[in-house]
Amino acid sequence: MTPLTYWRSAFPDRARRGAIWAIALPIMGGMMSQNILNLVDVWMVGHLGDTALAATGIGGFTNYLCIAFIIGLSAGVQALAARRLGENRTDETAVPLNGGLILALIIGLPLSVILIMLAPAAFPYLNSDPGVIAEGVPYLQIRLASMIAVGMNFSFRGYWSAIHMTGLYLRTLLVMHAINIFLNWVLIFGNLGAPELGVKGAALATTISLFIGTGIYFVFALRHARDKGFLHRIPSFATLKQQFFISLPASLQQVFFAAGLVTLMWILGRIGTAEVAAANVLMTFHLTALLPSFGVALAATTLVGNALGREDVDDAARWGWNCAALVLIYGVVLGLAVIPFADPLLSFFLTNPETRALAHLPLVLWALAIGIDAAGMVLMNALIGAGDTRRSMWISIIWQWVIFLPLAYLAGPVMGFGLLGVWILNGFYRAGQAIVCAQQWRGRKWVGIEV
Repeated sequence: MTPLTYWRSAFPDRARRGAIWAIALPIMGGMMSQNILNLVDVWMVGHLGDTALAATGIGGFTNYLCIAFIIGLSAGVQALAARRLGENRTDETAVPLNGGLILALIIGLPLSVILIMLAPAAFPYLNSDPGVIAEGVPYLQIRLASMIAVGMNFSFRGYWSAIHMTGLYLRTLLVMHAINIFLNWVLIFGNLGAPELGVKGAALATTISLFIGTGIYFVFALRHARDKGFLHRIPSFATLKQQFFISLPASLQQVFFAAGLVTLMWILGRIGTAEVAAANVLMTFHLTALLPSFGVALAATTLVGNALGREDVDDAARWGWNCAALVLIYGVVLGLAVIPFADPLLSFFLTNPETRALAHLPLVLWALAIGIDAAGMVLMNALIGAGDTRRSMWISIIWQWVIFLPLAYLAGPVMGFGLLGVWILNGFYRAGQAIVCAQQWRGRKWVGIEV
């Protein structure tokens, strides 16, 4: 294959685009719903001031750290179910889902109780502002109460993605997010006779909606996955152990990535509360932009797993490149569209002009790098679909913890380059990680991993 032919093959034809979108579009719809929810959360909490924004920002990222391990269980569910579907063993595809639900329960229950108890003592290490601590601790504790629901919901998401039924995921998220936004309006501001709970109300609204979503997922699974083993083909201890160790690197990757976000907020907290508030908005923009791309990333995980189940390595490799090419184009177009409207976008969420000025140039720099960042995320998920969760984990940990965070601390609090210096380094970190993922996918060291 000539280099030109090789690179042309990276862009999917109509049939392959159709296969990708069939999986990704419902996920993207759900992610867009998540985007709206995130933006509404920030907008509502933003009316409470910089302290509330900083408290929910630190509390939210810390909650992500605490639930990250259990989120990683979805990787094992999706990789195993996708491989079983590719092997034409459809009556066994829900067995990994059963395993994910069991692991979410036995890990999530004790972990959530322990972390809720530790939150008051741990939060002051993340931020020393008394106002941020007073609002952030109860916010975090309420969010931690939803850990079991989060673990189960992500297991369901991995399963629906693996068997090409992501429409059920979309329907569930739309209901969850509508409930969340309504409860935000009621509980944050005290509407309809409810108490005005402020930041606590935002956390309570999210927790309630997550448990409602879990119930909806169970109803859908009883209707659509009963003949595939749901709840009546319980995995053996050996199978459960295998699933756990397949998921473990992905879980650890999630933990280290989430801990990195918390550490980043801690670094910015050493610069100032305004920087934390600005970063909260910037990270919301970042997650908002990446979540639609994550729909394609989950499609890559499924399609790579299906192809390897058929023992078609070349097709698996091509699916990875196809999905990465789509999100690269999306990211470049989005970034170019955001740059002219950077200031109006920030003014919608940041009422303080000085805080808004801090965030302006970092947002522009972020927009220039989002395309390659999204493509790297897709290829990292393709590695997970191939069962190479360990390689994906090490790429993520090394680039974030060995390279980016030490340099961010040096550039921000130590050398005084502030939020802008940290965000410049963030762009280099994301681009470098994406390049390494592309090199690893092209090298095909993931071929032959048994799942």
